[in-house]
Amino acid sequence: MAQTPISQQSNAQVPTRPIPKAPEQTSAQRSANTATTATQTLVPPPPALHMYSTTVSDVGTVRANNQDSSFAGEYLVAVCDGMGGHAGGDTASTIAVRSLAHIEQAHAEGDVARATHVMVASVLAAHDAIVGKARRERKLAGMGTTVTAISLAAGYWIITHIGDSRAYLLRNGKLLRLTNDHSYVQHLIDTKRITEAEGRNHPQRNVVMRVLGDFDIDAHPDVGLRRAHAGDRLLLCSDGLYGVLGDATLKETLEHFTDPQECAQHLVAMALRAGSTDNVTAVIADAVVALPHAAAQPDRAQTPLIGGAASQNLAAIADIIDMPVASAPALTEGKSSPAQRAAALNKADSADHGDEPEAPEPQRIAQPSQVREHNDERAADQDTGEIPVVRKSDGRLTADPNDPDVVEAIHHEQLQQKKDARSRRSRHRIIGAIIAAVLVIGAVVGGWCAYAWSQSQYYLAPNDGKVTIYQGVPTNLFGLELSHPVRTTNLKVNELPGEWQDRLASGITVNSYEDAVDHSQFIAEQLEQWKAKQSKDSNKKSSTSSDSSKHESSKSDNKSSDSKSAGATEVTLETITGGRF
Repeated sequence: MAQTPISQQSNAQVPTRPIPKAPEQTSAQRSANTATTATQTLVPPPPALHMYSTTVSDVGTVRANNQDSSFAGEYLVAVCDGMGGHAGGDTASTIAVRSLAHIEQAHAEGDVARATHVMVASVLAAHDAIVGKARRERKLAGMGTTVTAISLAAGYWIITHIGDSRAYLLRNGKLLRLTNDHSYVQHLIDTKRITEAEGRNHPQRNVVMRVLGDFDIDAHPDVGLRRAHAGDRLLLCSDGLYGVLGDATLKETLEHFTDPQECAQHLVAMALRAGSTDNVTAVIADAVVALPHAAAQPDRAQTPLIGGAASQNLAAIADIIDMPVASAPALTEGKSSPAQRAAALNKADSADHGDEPEAPEPQRIAQPSQVREHNDERAADQDTGEIPVVRKSDGRLTADPNDPDVVEAIHHEQLQQKKDARSRRSRHRIIGAIIAAVLVIGAVVGGWCAYAWSQSQYYLAPNDGKVTIYQGVPTNLFGLELSHPVRTTNLKVNELPGEWQDRLASGITVNSYEDAVDHSQFIAEQLEQWKAKQSKDSNKKSSTSSDSSKHESSKSDNKSSDSKSAGATEVTLETITGGRF
């Protein structure tokens, strides 16, 4: 949810509703006061009712994870839209749903005041839990969530609301909005500064003024009461849905689809097709008259459904309410649209799942811990206590591991898991073979490029006692010589000075074949000059020795002359070539 609490808008000058000064009260006192005020005037209760509800929550086409959470039971429905980054939003909304879930089991028949008190206290308890966890874990700092929850007690809708999720009531062909957004844009609409239409595209439409969480914001929820009528239909939704669908569209859809699940599927799919960039969650609940003998029936009319982030750990909620709970059905309608397929493929790539998106996650159910301990270990999942959900012919959901239908579902799921495992192994083998082929091709191409480069190089070195021009480089790769002789000169290596021979033995590198030829000719010229110099010095030494025998009186001078002559014969390579060799 891309929402920002108003307390974090440092430059937003938003007038808030004045709150009168009052003595400090505890959460319990405040919730008791609210419950008392809300129930001052009640009319006699209508016939016993319960809800037939369902929910669908989808991550959408943009978000990386689903931060919405929802609950759909017989006596409680709720939508919580989390905020606070990748890790915080889903945590906050999950905490809120868990805090409210116990109302499904502990609803107060005939006591609206107590039921209202429990609703408010549960919301405030969720706020305290979110703040406490955020302070203990710094990575969760700034997390929060909206809460829009409705419980059914003694024939009354008890509406508890904070944030900008919404609740609608369809009754007798009219769509009524039961909640007022706690947002900056709604404040502007309420004060007549902008219209509803202008609010839809307002740049600060995601700024919320009141939410539960780690913010300096009043966390006390709005509370309302309405008499429930048989045939009422409730819609609770996050802003990812109503933000792109107008009230007229909502009304038409709620009236057209009689099946709650089909209606929820269609609403969420329409929101995604309309371009919603947020998580999208819808809860549909129909008020139906309870059968006179319903209290004597051991099975409930429905298993509570958990949607969104809170469905990641069903067993925890099953333990809280001490009854089975099931994951909400995955969105199936509209999944074949181009946008949905692209989003699914992107998620599959990021999760390393291959080219095809995964099939929708199967619906699952979790039993309370007492039941899990007695379930057949071959069917129970030891980590989550979840086994496949089976819908019986009478419409009931069951997860009894001794039920033949459940046993068959478990068998099919195990076969599917084995098939998926084989598919993953096969995919990994194919990927491994492709990587190996790429590496081999890369090595071959790299080797060819290295060899091609080496054949553009030349150097001079001895070969069979003569100075030879080589093409390549003076080395080998895995035993393969990277050079070969292309021209042998007439220069004998043993006729060269020792210094020259040493340099040839190491290889004299040149830039091209032409340079190699020029260099060999230069060596020949310098060798001739060196030989001539050697011969001249030798003749001069012989002449000096003859003169010395004729002039014995100048022996010391002759010795000095001989010393100079001997020094003159020590000619180096650098002296002759000027450093070029």
